[in-house]
Amino acid sequence: MGNFIFHFRGRRAETASQKQEKSEYRKAGVYGGSRLSRKARRKLLVYGIILGVWVLLAVLVPLFWPFSYSEQNGDIRNQAFSLTHWFGTDRFGRDLFARVWYGAGISLLVGISSTLINGILGILAGAFSGWLGGAADMVLMRIGDVISSIPSMIYVILIMLVAGSGPGSIILGLCVAGWVDMARIVRGEILRLKETDYACAAKMEGLSSMRILFRHLLPNAAGPILVNLIFLIPQAIFTESFLSFLGVGIAAPAASLGTIIQEARSQMVLYPWQMACPLVVLCVMLLCLNAVGSVLEDQTGSAGGNRTLYHWDKIPAEKNRTAGRMTEGRGSK
Repeated sequence: MGNFIFHFRGRRAETASQKQEKSEYRKAGVYGGSRLSRKARRKLLVYGIILGVWVLLAVLVPLFWPFSYSEQNGDIRNQAFSLTHWFGTDRFGRDLFARVWYGAGISLLVGISSTLINGILGILAGAFSGWLGGAADMVLMRIGDVISSIPSMIYVILIMLVAGSGPGSIILGLCVAGWVDMARIVRGEILRLKETDYACAAKMEGLSSMRILFRHLLPNAAGPILVNLIFLIPQAIFTESFLSFLGVGIAAPAASLGTIIQEARSQMVLYPWQMACPLVVLCVMLLCLNAVGSVLEDQTGSAGGNRTLYHWDKIPAEKNRTAGRMTEGRGSK
């Protein structure tokens, strides 16, 4: 048993063998997992280009467009499309192109920020719940059940009533219960992966729990985690736009896609472009993100959870090495 532990702990002296193992892993396709099909790559390229243009406009238009999102001019009210005002103007003479992309930037901020926070909280909670099991698993999951039993919109509305309207309040409200679904997905993956051969071999080698969890198990759950993160972004953007449309989100004169749609609702018969422009921008963002998530879900097998980064049967050298170490450890005992 002493030789077995020494073999593991003497990792600095095994630089050459580590390089050889990594080479075997790469030849077996371990680090790359299953490659995307050509059709999936084409879809992702198209959606990626559209999303890239969308993000660039949301970032650059508020900075460099000659008109401000809040600047009013009574002489140019309700104008149609023109070379000067690409999306026309609203009833207060404000440039709709500037307002729409300023609101898109707010939606992007809310979506990405809430997704990152929910992702971190959900991954940590789900990983420790699945790895520890027992009482810790039960307590964490029951806390999640209690929190998620109340719709997330209620949390957002209550926080905005207390802290005031703004992107920060919406992000905070979305993060109260948004991490629960991610935690459940990660917990299920960890419960499945910790019973696999390579996880058992890592335990026999004496690897620490944190190393097994963060170096071996979580990377193998990257597919479902990535897909869920992508789906969280349009969900947060839609929630922010919907609340702003109802009048309980970001308040005027600040520009939000939901606020712009709400303001144009009373004039949609006479000036339909005032509602069509923000609707098209919002729908393009939501559809592209959901399409990207669906493509990745189909390719990574997230729904079935059958794909992992480590294909144990393709690495005979590693199997023989680990089997020899396990036999040596049993013999030493």
